[in-house]
Amino acid sequence: MRQPSVIARRVAAASVTLVVAAGAAACGPKDNDAKGAGGDSKPQKGGTLTVLNASPQEDFDPARLYTSGGGNVPSLVFRTLTTRNRENGAAGAKVVPDLATDTGRPSENATVWTYTLKKGLKYEDGSPITSADIKYGIERSFAAELSGGAPYLRDWLIGGADYQGPYKDKKGLASIETPDDLTLVFHLDKPEGEFPFLATQTQFTPVPKAKDNGTKYEEHPISSGPYKVVKNENDGERITLERNPYWSAATDAERKAYPDKIDVRSGLDSSVINQRLSASQGTDAAAVTTDTNLGPAELAKVTGDKALAARVGTGHFGYTNYIAFNPKVKPFDDPKVRQAIAYAVDRSSVINAAGGSSLAEAATTYLPNQKSFGYTPYDHFPAGASGNPAKAKELLKEAGHPNGITVTLTHSNDKNFETSPEIATALQDALKKAGITVKLQGLEDNDYRDKIHGVKTEPGFFLAHWGADWPSGGPFLAPIFDGRQIVKDGANFNTGFLDDKSVNDEIDAINKLTNLDEAAKRWGALDKKIGEQALTVPLFHPVYKRLYGSAVKNIVISDWTGVLDISQVAVK
Repeated sequence: MRQPSVIARRVAAASVTLVVAAGAAACGPKDNDAKGAGGDSKPQKGGTLTVLNASPQEDFDPARLYTSGGGNVPSLVFRTLTTRNRENGAAGAKVVPDLATDTGRPSENATVWTYTLKKGLKYEDGSPITSADIKYGIERSFAAELSGGAPYLRDWLIGGADYQGPYKDKKGLASIETPDDLTLVFHLDKPEGEFPFLATQTQFTPVPKAKDNGTKYEEHPISSGPYKVVKNENDGERITLERNPYWSAATDAERKAYPDKIDVRSGLDSSVINQRLSASQGTDAAAVTTDTNLGPAELAKVTGDKALAARVGTGHFGYTNYIAFNPKVKPFDDPKVRQAIAYAVDRSSVINAAGGSSLAEAATTYLPNQKSFGYTPYDHFPAGASGNPAKAKELLKEAGHPNGITVTLTHSNDKNFETSPEIATALQDALKKAGITVKLQGLEDNDYRDKIHGVKTEPGFFLAHWGADWPSGGPFLAPIFDGRQIVKDGANFNTGFLDDKSVNDEIDAINKLTNLDEAAKRWGALDKKIGEQALTVPLFHPVYKRLYGSAVKNIVISDWTGVLDISQVAVK
């Protein structure tokens, strides 16, 4: 995921959608991680599930969504070639078939991927879903007026970089072949062993060409999933979903679709959402949220109440908060200065500033601490729990700064407990013990993002964060450390301006692998290698804590999203 500001339309934190937002198995404080949590009775079909959210689902067109795994609410309506495995914890970080019979069949060099659709797939009107519909759905995502989705198709498909979408180019993309109604063949311009993960994105949703009305399609997208949109008010502020009578569980092993109706209400204050879920009165007893976490103060109250604590879902999403350096700016051009800061960091105080150990876990690796990413433990500059100022002073002296240094740390003023003043102040206090005087530069969030992502404006020392487009080391490391992804005239995420041929070559080599377990090991090794350069200082990985109503059953929280999966929820 691009930074969580962009992640807001993505996967995790909100619906990933993102783009926001987005380790351990789903569990509450009492390890209520089994399916069926939230009630002793077996989950049954029926009832209405209410979703209480802060952010409206402003985009409900599959072309415009940036949702890894299909998102949360969107995946009730949009099926894709593949999807995420709807299981707790690490098992949920795997990709599985959805509309397709398998996760894809690669050519020997992973530049050609072939998919076969399941038989009997139908839209909400009973018409058949065909391979041509999926091809068209992908092609329309290239149209400028439907922008917002992930960039991978444009980068990976042959001819994708220049394609303008079907409204301008009626010929379509020759790199997507549909030899018959059930077969799709994708031709890529380079090996991509993780194409099955990409095929979970909503751009792979089938769209019948005859029903496409451009930017108005989101008002009533044609459902391929268990629910259809019957009402979309105020640009996604109120969305009502009811059953798609032509969806068949026989072709969909992932979505349980227990409730008869889903009522999504957004634009609510986060404190109000948590109050309503806590009280669980009336329809709120059968309610969940897909985008609102418990804050530190709220969590303290909840953990003191056994009944409430039993209704907290705990999740981990692939996400890292860190310090970033611009090595083109002095004194950060000196690796010893960067290393000194790494040694001086007090992660205990940072975690306290982020809300405490229940909401944040210390990080010394850039990759999240989950197997699917290839997590390989390392700590090149061990600061312990509270920092090593003596070692930091020693390195500063070696770098020619015996009397310490004065630097400016840029952060966001947004109260997100990630890149915000609380974290910056904790670092300021810790680095002072090592002779590093830190001046704080707080910016409004839009200004902060513009500054840190501009090649010409990027500061030398700032707070940053990154979330995964899917649970793998590839979309985590490549955007940040692949020299060929340095963007000079747009949003740049390779903040350390690393352009190391050996790193670039290893990224290419891993991308050729279709054995994802083997790829994960190599991503972990690459993370360890890059970490030696101290271009970032990993600080912590967030933990998501979310309340759900007292009548909600079948709680499933995977390591792919880190949040409750409403396709599994029952309310009866």
